[in-house]
Amino acid sequence: MRRSGSPWTGLWTVVSKEAADHITSARMLMLQLLILFTAVGAVYAAIGVMKTVATQDQFLFLRLFTIAREPFPSFVNFLGFVVPIVGIALGFDAVNSEYQRRTMSRLLAQPIYRDALVFGKFLAALLTLGLTFFALWLLVTGMGLLILGVPPSGEEVGRGLSFLVVTIAYAGVWLAVAMMFSTVFRNAATSALASLATWLLFSVFWNIVAGIVAQMAAPSHPLFGPPPEQADLAQWVTRLSPNTLWTEATIGLLSPETRALGRVFFEQLQGMAMGSPLPFGQSLLLVWPQISGLIAAMIVLFTILYLVFQRQEVRA
Repeated sequence: MRRSGSPWTGLWTVVSKEAADHITSARMLMLQLLILFTAVGAVYAAIGVMKTVATQDQFLFLRLFTIAREPFPSFVNFLGFVVPIVGIALGFDAVNSEYQRRTMSRLLAQPIYRDALVFGKFLAALLTLGLTFFALWLLVTGMGLLILGVPPSGEEVGRGLSFLVVTIAYAGVWLAVAMMFSTVFRNAATSALASLATWLLFSVFWNIVAGIVAQMAAPSHPLFGPPPEQADLAQWVTRLSPNTLWTEATIGLLSPETRALGRVFFEQLQGMAMGSPLPFGQSLLLVWPQISGLIAAMIVLFTILYLVFQRQEVRA
């Protein structure tokens, strides 16, 4: 017999409990230390370069995120590697751990619906990711203020906050992937391996897959070489990867000189040669499809895990 009341009864109880567990867990502490030390090193190296070659840059603060110096990568390149790992680490055992501890039936025996349980777990992990990356963004901005001694402009703050939102959405995609496998597989090790294999597919092999698909669909001419359709199709396939969407959105937001993310026309080349940056609103319009794609991917993946979880049998 179905219980009366809203299906979201107990949602915030689950959110507060799961968020507290994430924030105080040893797993999250180790991830935070890894993020902190590596990010501080990357930003400090970038500041060393900026002091010597970029002191007159109009967007000095944005260069904190994009400038690299050996042996450290840029802050953006570092995040592109670590964000999926953090999202996977928080989600690979979110659901199947309850089955392994035999606490799922006890949880659902309380006045908590399945809807509230799975949505609360996802929202708590996403909130933890948001707090972590927001603190990291404040740390980078604070280091820039202390060492460079120049405050960021309003446009730089807007671009930086937009980059933060895109990064949280990117982390949410990989969190949803990990939670989906955590729902499908009852073993935490299996769900972790499946999540990492998916990440490796999109981060390492997806460009190869896109090139093969484009060559098969639009083969090269023996005399004239590859047709223009081949490059367009390869780009379209690569944009099925969340890594590509996040990278393109990051380039458009943190590099105001970027005027196109696909084919470049003569007018755009002329604007690049003149060195005229795009206004923040135009850059946001440029990367809006990528941002929408990340958010849509997160919603679709969460919907899949939600439907799978609703159809699972919970045994006492």
